[in-house]
Amino acid sequence: MEGTDVDDGAHIHAGRLGAAGGRAATRFTASIGFDQRLFRQDIAGSRAHARMLGRVGLLAEGEVAALLGGLDRVEAEFAAGTFPIRPEDEDIHLNIERRLAELVGPVAGKLHTARSRNDQVALDMHLWVKAACADVRRGARALQGALLQQAEAAADVLAPAYTHLQHAQPILFAHHLLAYFFMLERDRARLADCARRADVSPLGAAALAGTTHPVDPASVAAELGLGGTYANSMDAVSDRDFVIELVAALSILMVHTSRLGEELVLWSSREFGFVEPDDAFATGSSIMPQKKNPDVAELARGKSGRVFGHLMGLLAVMKGLPLAYHSDMQEDKEACFDAVDTALAVTYALAGMVTTLRLRPGRMEAALAGDFSGATDVADALVRRGVPFREAHAVVGALVRLCVESGREPEQLPPGELAALHPTLDADVVAVMAPRAVVAARRSPGGTAPERVAEELGLARRLLAAEG
Repeated sequence: MEGTDVDDGAHIHAGRLGAAGGRAATRFTASIGFDQRLFRQDIAGSRAHARMLGRVGLLAEGEVAALLGGLDRVEAEFAAGTFPIRPEDEDIHLNIERRLAELVGPVAGKLHTARSRNDQVALDMHLWVKAACADVRRGARALQGALLQQAEAAADVLAPAYTHLQHAQPILFAHHLLAYFFMLERDRARLADCARRADVSPLGAAALAGTTHPVDPASVAAELGLGGTYANSMDAVSDRDFVIELVAALSILMVHTSRLGEELVLWSSREFGFVEPDDAFATGSSIMPQKKNPDVAELARGKSGRVFGHLMGLLAVMKGLPLAYHSDMQEDKEACFDAVDTALAVTYALAGMVTTLRLRPGRMEAALAGDFSGATDVADALVRRGVPFREAHAVVGALVRLCVESGREPEQLPPGELAALHPTLDADVVAVMAPRAVVAARRSPGGTAPERVAEELGLARRLLAAEG
């Protein structure tokens, strides 16, 4: 909305709408209930704007000093929790402007020169999103650190890996944990990309078409630590791509934390028994005394839908808006704020849970017994002896069926029964099914062989160290 300088005590819309103008609408349209968390960004933008107005001659030196002193007092009140929020002032911008007028007098009305609430709120969101990207990157890094710590502890532990939730092939458990580490590394890269696109100032666009005053938007952007300004004033006030992009990046992050949460739920069940959560990250039952529930992991999984919903909501808000600004756009804030709050809560909660997990290597390795998860290696061994893979696949399938039906392990079958399945099948071929042999054989780049996992661990350490 375009702001207007008014007499102290008058409603902002009184000039056009009369003394009662906008009062009823304010009850519905006011955003101060949620946008007050932008107070630091709003004050920072106002400081930079005031200094710029002084540099271009629109404010006297003494006026700039008075405004800066007043803004310092306003910020101190917010920090102390004593700032007098007035719902009738609609939003954070008008609340600060009114309080500034109470503190420094009529000069406060000059601060809005060459500025609209349209470019003002856009600036606040650019600053907030840029900072939020850094905050969530730190949260993701904390979870990466927890995963790396457990992966290092499990560097020699064997475990089954799954497809279709059925045993597929044995791996080092560290390899499994590091898969999540590298997912989170992509999440952090997406957040860094989002921060780069948020790193632009819309100030100078005013309501939508720019201003008649001799402003210097580039100097304001530089003072605020932003990388540049918009090339088009209409784009500047109507762009919410950077907000949508942040929530989209958070949605992908939440997919990853949800999948990890699901695995932690499975791994901590009696059927798996691969891990045990620390008591600090579990809950009990109101009726069953024996229960120890992995509620942190479950909520990490459940809260993903909340963030996905915010993304869909933002897309729906923006999809039909003609240029330029519309009040619909204030719906971006609650969605964005809650998505960030949720992602931060989940990453730090999971980091704590993962850090304190008690691994059960014996249960993991025992789960591999009799699961035939080295069958592919037998087929590969037959291929190396000249058997076509499809034929080898059928031979090994018959071998597994024979073992299941007779209740024996492959190494218990006599040479005659092996040869009956295929002339090239013998004890040496069957021996490659041993879980450690299977793992050791997977030396392809990115594989689960010990030397490859050691490389992954080294890379993970370097990636975390690169950001201190």
